[in-house]
Amino acid sequence: MDKLVVSEGPPLRGEVPVSGAKNAVLPILAATLLTGESCTLRGAPRLRDVNTMLRLMEGLGVPTTWDDDGVLTTRVIDEDVATAPYDLVKTMRASITVLGPLLARRGRARVSFPGGCVFGPRPVDLHIKGLRALGAEIDIEEGYIEARADRLKGARIFLGGPFGSTVTGTANVLMAATLAEGQSVIEGAACEPEVTDLAEFLVGMGARIEGIGSPRLLVDGVDELHGTSHCVIPDRIEAGTFLVAGAITGGDVTVTGIRPDTLTAVLEKFREIGVDVTEGENFIRVRRRGPLLNAEITTLPYPGFPTDLQAQFMVLLSLADGVSIVTEKIYPERFMHVAELLRMRAQIRKEGPNAIVIGTGWLSGAPVMASDLRASAALVLAGLVAKGRTDVKRVYHIDRGYERIEEKLSALGAVISREDDPEGP
Repeated sequence: MDKLVVSEGPPLRGEVPVSGAKNAVLPILAATLLTGESCTLRGAPRLRDVNTMLRLMEGLGVPTTWDDDGVLTTRVIDEDVATAPYDLVKTMRASITVLGPLLARRGRARVSFPGGCVFGPRPVDLHIKGLRALGAEIDIEEGYIEARADRLKGARIFLGGPFGSTVTGTANVLMAATLAEGQSVIEGAACEPEVTDLAEFLVGMGARIEGIGSPRLLVDGVDELHGTSHCVIPDRIEAGTFLVAGAITGGDVTVTGIRPDTLTAVLEKFREIGVDVTEGENFIRVRRRGPLLNAEITTLPYPGFPTDLQAQFMVLLSLADGVSIVTEKIYPERFMHVAELLRMRAQIRKEGPNAIVIGTGWLSGAPVMASDLRASAALVLAGLVAKGRTDVKRVYHIDRGYERIEEKLSALGAVISREDDPEGP
């Protein structure tokens, strides 16, 4: 098992390219189940989660190939299989997005419930509610969602939940509705750029969707969808992570290949904290020239501040002057990184869905344990400025969502390396 070894280094400087969005490519791969033809994807990142999804797709009769230019091609060879097994679905929650396409195209689906989540329950009840509204018969047996439908029927569906709209639920219902008979109206749809990218991919396949990017989607079902070619949108969370790296080290970092409009709330928060931000058509540059300022951050559904950048910004606020408050309104238990940051001399007190962060001015290196994808990124960021050495264990978490993170940070001047961890977890 690998670990990342990080030491305090110079301010990071330079340009870093952003990869394709993990949270966009996974449901897009699921959407290729909606056609019997091949599809090609450009910009798909080579990540642990993507590899898991490719294994699942192959098991469902849709193997994939990468060419030398990084283009991913799907190829349909068998449409008789409709089971997504537990051993794959348990490792990645996005696997649940094969449910809607399998049901709509193949008339049946048997998909394992996703595994548990370290930052609290993430139920799939809205997925089931939406598909039942489209006419599916759904039973829960032996840990599997078993769905059947000869032909789905258009319906009006509301997908809002207690913590906002469901992103993967919107993806599942939207994909199923593209092949339903008649018109479907999805109210309370998630508006995240990754959902918009999925919708654009579906339109490229011949789907008829109005209201893309809004909380109200109108879908006129069609009889068949065809193959298409698509370029995956840039990963706004990866971009935000590298921007924090530049700000936290007092450096000058430019993230290239990114759409600034997908990070509006984040860029405003950078400016509030005291970081200079410059935006271009496809780049964002951050420079820090003075002390970091305290702030209040509340995670919200898009276009609000993303929950996937909460942990990274908490590290930034740990070095800011004064007291900051971080409120988690998407996943109220998403504070597993706090305990590890305390080991690095951070001063953070958790109170329900809030974390009170008292700026300490400096952090101390320590061996730490990653609990999830974004927490692992936060611990790497902390290691960039902590005095001494930081060993981030369970690096497989970070490999789920960051493509060669140590190489990209090293190119900016970070002191970081990947090493074998003989002690394991």
